[in-house]
Amino acid sequence: MIGGVLNAYGIGGSGTKYSQFGNGLINHTWKVSASEGEFILQKVNTDVFSNPRDISLNMAKIKSYLDRIAPDYLFVGPISTKDGDSVFETNGCVFRLFPYVKDSVTIDEVRHEDQAYEAAKQFGKFTKLLHEYDPLNLKLPIKNFHNLPFRSLQYKNALLNANSERKEKAKWAIEEINRHLGIVKEFDEIIKSRKLKLRVIHHDTKINNVLLDNITGNGICVIDLDTVMPGYFISDVGDMMRTYLSPTNENELDINNIEIRPDIFAAIYRGYMEEMDHVLSASEKELFIYSGKFMIFMQALRFLTDFLEGDIYYKASVPNQNLNRAINQIVLLNKYIDQQQAFEDIAQQWKYINS
Repeated sequence: MIGGVLNAYGIGGSGTKYSQFGNGLINHTWKVSASEGEFILQKVNTDVFSNPRDISLNMAKIKSYLDRIAPDYLFVGPISTKDGDSVFETNGCVFRLFPYVKDSVTIDEVRHEDQAYEAAKQFGKFTKLLHEYDPLNLKLPIKNFHNLPFRSLQYKNALLNANSERKEKAKWAIEEINRHLGIVKEFDEIIKSRKLKLRVIHHDTKINNVLLDNITGNGICVIDLDTVMPGYFISDVGDMMRTYLSPTNENELDINNIEIRPDIFAAIYRGYMEEMDHVLSASEKELFIYSGKFMIFMQALRFLTDFLEGDIYYKASVPNQNLNRAINQIVLLNKYIDQQQAFEDIAQQWKYINS
């Protein structure tokens, strides 16, 4: 099938090679090497992104805007087919092709603070460049994606309808999630008080969604723009907290290996605020640390909901994987909450130095 897809883009030949690329949980991705160059091919998960053409439309709008206000910014958008289409559809599958950025690299985990700093700076730069763009011009690739009250309702419905075996296995996780449901009420109050401005947000700020220079390690640009849509900055900052602070990821089974690295928090704060300090309002800056609590809790909630529903959203390669992911995130959440005062001290120190 892949050979036919590449042919639709005018790529192919006997020397063409492709191999699986990255560790994404949603789309299937390959790196393609051909006489025409190197490319990234993706098969879109249409169970998650039911309207992939909306994503292409969003990318086209953003590219047009950035080409006008920041022509030197590298925006990695999709390549058109020979017929001029932004996607290729065949046998019920939807594919997209992107250029492979030469001398770039992606990493799957944050090993030191420089990597966290470079990623945070790139995500901050992306949002800063688009801070005057009307976010309501964009489509919603996933409705209610980071709508915490909606995710809470999904969880409660899943809990109500789950079979007894799954509920018993998840007993500790359920108790912990219920103990933290006040985070949902806090989010409701923040939204009602209008402390957050609706912005164009990436919504998936894992470290592997940033291209780094493979020699210097400097950030090049952000990639994987499927989830770019209207939202709040706490989604982007919170997801960096969730995925950068611990040296282990959400699949770690030994909870003793889950920890919070204050130096990584400082790097996230410094990198993001160097770009966004004059863009964020005072009320938004007050929520910088809340963003981690918000996002870690929501991801724990989503993993647990998916387990209770029978693993219908996130790929589960082994039994109970989504339950284990939920437990992992709950442990991370509890440790994050314990470190909030240390985070406040780091933020205040940065403000003092930069005043």
